[in-house]
Amino acid sequence: MDTNQPTSTTVYVQPPASPGIFGSKIPSSAAFIVAILLFLMPFVDIKCNGSSLKKFSGVELATGYNVDMDGKNNSLLDKAKETSVDTTAKVTDKSKKSLYMLIALIVGGVGLILSFTNVKALIAIAILSGILGAGGLIMGMIDIKKDAKISTPNIKDKTPDNDVGNTIDKIGDKMSDLSDNIKITVDFTPWFYIAVIAFLAAAFFSYRRMSAMK
Repeated sequence: MDTNQPTSTTVYVQPPASPGIFGSKIPSSAAFIVAILLFLMPFVDIKCNGSSLKKFSGVELATGYNVDMDGKNNSLLDKAKETSVDTTAKVTDKSKKSLYMLIALIVGGVGLILSFTNVKALIAIAILSGILGAGGLIMGMIDIKKDAKISTPNIKDKTPDNDVGNTIDKIGDKMSDLSDNIKITVDFTPWFYIAVIAFLAAAFFSYRRMSAMK
């Protein structure tokens, strides 16, 4: 009688590793939400000799508007040409806007929606949305800075052999000296750069999540 009994072996199958927090929807969705909400913060600060004249939020840059001041319509960046600020300035007709900022805001919303999906192809589009959002902000900054090259007008009016003309020349000289001392700058605030980082973070987290999917 054969007393040798076959021994049974237990095979332990290791469970698949958890994708972790970076494999979930939370990081990418949160980054897109932060990027979109930052559009409510001031992105641009127009300054005169270091003193703030006017600030514009990301939403304002994306949608655009005209400022009615002293009965005259001035585009949103043309207002910086004024040497004084009218506290009664109000928003009127929306017409001036940054197309790049608008694109960044739109693709941010698209990326946020797609970040909740579980389809790899749609998550790939969410990655692209994050990259386009950051690129749109940067291109918008370049475009706005290009449009904001502001110079104080020179009112010199040379009129020879004329007392009135000579007087105007002297006033023009004084104004030219004054214009040399007036420096208008268009600065982008830290909120703008945080928004760029948030878009890039959203693209990175979306990539990590897509990589963790089977």
